[in-house]
Amino acid sequence: MASGQPERDISQCLYYLVFASSLERVQYHQHRENKMSGLKRYRRDEMQPPMQDMYDMVHRLTGQAGFIEALADAPDLLDLTMKDFYGKIFHGGRVERRYKELARLRMSLGHGCRSCNLGNTQDALDAGYSAEQLQNIEGDRSLFTAAEQAVLSLADQMLMTNQQGHMSPDLHAELSQYFSDNEILELGTVMSFLGGVAKFLFVFDLAEKEDYCIFRPAAA
Repeated sequence: MASGQPERDISQCLYYLVFASSLERVQYHQHRENKMSGLKRYRRDEMQPPMQDMYDMVHRLTGQAGFIEALADAPDLLDLTMKDFYGKIFHGGRVERRYKELARLRMSLGHGCRSCNLGNTQDALDAGYSAEQLQNIEGDRSLFTAAEQAVLSLADQMLMTNQQGHMSPDLHAELSQYFSDNEILELGTVMSFLGGVAKFLFVFDLAEKEDYCIFRPAAA
């Protein structure tokens, strides 16, 4: 686990996804309305049908869809993320997707993106990870395979909050037991893209933040 990174409890995400009623979901987000930093936010009824489908998918998972609302009139920019990155690399690529799902959740927990945590938790569950494993993603990693532990160790280094992040020879040797160099590079590319998107979401107020998130505007 990365030095200085506190453990987070994702039980609230798990409860929200599995048990929360519609009313509870509204209340969960009610006190966190995003202001979008002056950017135009497109309503669902202003979007084209394909964009509405994307909006519905994101909103169903996270209770908000600021990213889609902001980019609804710039489909080329949205395609960069949804088609070029997710379609070709995240869901495709050399590395089995379940490893990328694990890394994505570890990073969103580390960065404190509440909207991301909700969607990423569901996707990790769908990828076959148990609730117990996800509760320990920053804790007892003996619940994960050696290959999964190596991926999590790389994710620890790739966090924006880890200013000393580094691919050490020992970490490379650990990863090389399970992945080729090109696969390791793919994992690093995926994690770097996810970190950049998280920063974009935070700067433009397109996602809800956990209470512990450190990426906040300076006090006036």
